[in-house]
Amino acid sequence: MTTAEATHTWRAVASATGAADRAAAEAGVRLAYRLAGLPEPESVVWADSPREGAALAARLTAEGTAGRSVRETVRTRPWAAARRRLLDRLGPDGWAEHWALTGAQLWDGLVMLTERIRTGLVEELAGPAAISNQANGTPVDAETAAKGAAAAEQAVRLTLLDAVLGQHDAAWLAAFDGQEGGEALAGIAAVARTAGWWWPYERTAIVCERPAELHLDEAGRLDRGDGPALAFPGGFALYAWRGMPVPPEFLRELTELTPRRIREEENAELRRVMLEHYGYDRYLKESEAAPVQRDETGVLWRLELEGDEPQVMVEVVNSTPEPDGTHRTYWLRVPPRTRTAREGVAWTFGLKEAEYTPMRQT
Repeated sequence: MTTAEATHTWRAVASATGAADRAAAEAGVRLAYRLAGLPEPESVVWADSPREGAALAARLTAEGTAGRSVRETVRTRPWAAARRRLLDRLGPDGWAEHWALTGAQLWDGLVMLTERIRTGLVEELAGPAAISNQANGTPVDAETAAKGAAAAEQAVRLTLLDAVLGQHDAAWLAAFDGQEGGEALAGIAAVARTAGWWWPYERTAIVCERPAELHLDEAGRLDRGDGPALAFPGGFALYAWRGMPVPPEFLRELTELTPRRIREEENAELRRVMLEHYGYDRYLKESEAAPVQRDETGVLWRLELEGDEPQVMVEVVNSTPEPDGTHRTYWLRVPPRTRTAREGVAWTFGLKEAEYTPMRQT
């Protein structure tokens, strides 16, 4: 398998959805323990989602039934040894080039996704934990409540540090796939190909299902306008529009937007999402906004938004006709400081207004 083929394969692993192959994943877990020189876990327990997995890990470690975490032995040390071996063989420049062609292709998107999942887990698990710890019928002052919330959040974050990311470890697994020394990671890789996050402890391994749904935009950000962008069995879900977290009820409202509702939204970020979903051109037309300048390149529109920078756009008409003979209109988002349509169009080409002299408009 070539480097490009391996990277393509691991990209598919990272975004895989649907039920885990439990038998293959459990075999991978046991192999990972053996390759690390550890006895196999006495049991492998399944969780529907990272939320359920983290909650189960916290409970079993508190009870002492799972034993200590062996993540360092199972995952971190083999990874460090494989990296050191590959670095010694390729040298710093060779390693940098190899990483650029493999793991780096997946890294940014996976970091963004896993951080969003961690944030969602902390929000869902730490809040209820803090409340339950204080629900003794006695009034709690603000300072005590804050300390309780901080302690609950810290506990969740510590539990998450014990997790192996399964399919979301695809970036560095792509770098070691087929490389000398990578065989020590065979168990880790087998779990990643067939399941989601997992927690390795001495006596018990907790393994999570993969997402049931995953929706990303072209930039690799969570993005969906009519439901959860990431959803696991069991109900854990994240909602986002072009990477920005949004409440689920907010998405339901997007189908019934009006210019007035958009203007009344006090949260500038949510208002921006509304405008993107509704369409700036549609909003401008239905708000009866007036153009502020026009020239041979197009029409400059400016939309003032309370508590946010103005939205400035250039309306341009494609001079090349469509197959049906019509000319398509485009709306180009330009910086707020733009003063003329020509300056805005020039900016989209990385030019200053005086430098923009098209030979032919298309």
